[in-house]
Amino acid sequence: MRVVNVALPMVFAIVALGLGYFLYGRRVAQWLGVDPAKATPAVEKNDGVDFVPARPFVLFGHHYASIAAAGPIVGPTIALAYGYVPTWTWILLGVVFIGAMHDMTALFLSVRAGGQSIAEVTRGVMGTTGYLLFLVFAVILSVLVGAAFLDLVAVALTSTYPLTALGLEPGQTLLATVTKDGVEHGVIGGVASTSVVVMTAAAPALGWLIYRRGTSLKVALLVSAVICVVSVVVGLTVPLSVDPNVWVWVVAAYCLVAGFIPVWLVIQPRDFTNVQFLYLGILAMVVGVIACGIGGVTIDAPAFAPADSAATAALGSIWPVLFVTVACGSISGAHALVASGTTAKQVADERHILPIGYGGMLGEALLGICVTLVILAGLGSTGYQEIVWPVDEHGHLGKGNAALAFAAAIGGTLDKGFGLAPVYGTLFGILLLEGFLVTTTDTIVRLSRHLFEELWNVLFKGAPPPALKNRVLNTAIPLGMIILLVLDGDWKSVWPVFGTANQLLAALTLVTATAWLMAHKRRYLFTALPAAFMVVTTIASLEQLVGKHYDEQEWLLLSVDLVLATLAVVVVLLAVRRILAGSRTREPVSSA
Repeated sequence: MRVVNVALPMVFAIVALGLGYFLYGRRVAQWLGVDPAKATPAVEKNDGVDFVPARPFVLFGHHYASIAAAGPIVGPTIALAYGYVPTWTWILLGVVFIGAMHDMTALFLSVRAGGQSIAEVTRGVMGTTGYLLFLVFAVILSVLVGAAFLDLVAVALTSTYPLTALGLEPGQTLLATVTKDGVEHGVIGGVASTSVVVMTAAAPALGWLIYRRGTSLKVALLVSAVICVVSVVVGLTVPLSVDPNVWVWVVAAYCLVAGFIPVWLVIQPRDFTNVQFLYLGILAMVVGVIACGIGGVTIDAPAFAPADSAATAALGSIWPVLFVTVACGSISGAHALVASGTTAKQVADERHILPIGYGGMLGEALLGICVTLVILAGLGSTGYQEIVWPVDEHGHLGKGNAALAFAAAIGGTLDKGFGLAPVYGTLFGILLLEGFLVTTTDTIVRLSRHLFEELWNVLFKGAPPPALKNRVLNTAIPLGMIILLVLDGDWKSVWPVFGTANQLLAALTLVTATAWLMAHKRRYLFTALPAAFMVVTTIASLEQLVGKHYDEQEWLLLSVDLVLATLAVVVVLLAVRRILAGSRTREPVSSA
């Protein structure tokens, strides 16, 4: 095995992402026709609830925190089972040429459609039937995303780690402890639990300062930094210890409220605060990995994992599984829902579409690269296998914990790079992950409300019954579906279905974008070729999942697989038929 210094792939990735933004991202903006002279929906429809012009830095924080979440953390962690070279390579190539372009295109189309969702934009390409099918597909994906992340919230908030691995002695007073199989564990999730509660409780006050008092950005950043510090101090002082199932209901109740109240009251300010953790976390991981490299740390994991390992056997063949497992680190259909669901309603100037859409996705890819490399630096191959893919004495895979692997890897990286006690880096890692999990879960629930509101408008021809216009009801419906999926299984069983559905939605979004661009006489190969690749890859993944869930008698997930496959095939056929027929796309707004 060739020895590779762990800092080299980090430095190369940063350079590649920067070049991707300036050389390809700007070119895509030109091909789309981004025009700063056009008024955005946030300016034209400013209603103080959903349509609210936001400062670009604040909106970037909201968008970035909403799309980042657990996707680029859990996805690459699982995908490392195939080896670090395939994972690292797909994150970089996928994000520059597909993922970031997809996000910016979805945001652009939604802005030009008056802030409507990407599903509504699809109506102009595939007609009402295609639009309805796309909408149903988006609803299913939202529920899958919400279920995977809500379940992970409970896992992360209740995570524990052996005191010895944290560098702590028995009798220490920093963390609460529990004993598992005769080994004393520190309850690291309890600190994150309290921190989440404190940041959420402080969000309305921060939102009032930013959006009602017009507080300057510097002051807002200072206040959010103080909230972050206070939340951690309170978390260390009064860590919450709650049963995972209780956390599911508590977070669900929070998401119900956050799903219908004004976006500036909780979601935006909470994201603004939480993203400070993200920025600091990425900086710590980048610097930590480079410091490890300077100290001589090398990658001890295989570049390409053997195909007969227990992990790869459980996952399936590298194609198509790797390309849907990495998910949000390279491309994510859920980002189209975020971009067109909340972000497009807050863009104050079309010039912000490039840094928020394309730049935000590059930032997520950087997070995925950081996760990949801190695991290699901080845990190594053996530590990674023990936490994520544990094997019992009979050779059977046990239940892994990707969230814990990420947190422990940060602890190990900062220990090797700077000599910081592992407990502090591990706590920081669990705080980082937990904040993103809650952020994405509440955003997805809110997006689901928008999707259901659109669905009722289609089914009732623009005149739904008064009850179906109720924001609380339209938030409760998808949330109830999410809870049912969470109670039915664990995140590891939902993740492959989520990953496949996620990439399928990205493929369908790119199909829609291709038809729109063709109809408006603009370049389209930059969306058409990635769309074709993603359609083929995700359909192949669904085929594998159908067989797997049938053999394992996972009837609920099997049903979801079959519905997704049917919807995808029909939507793609409708789009292809429209394109081949040369039909003109109805413009989302009067001026394209």
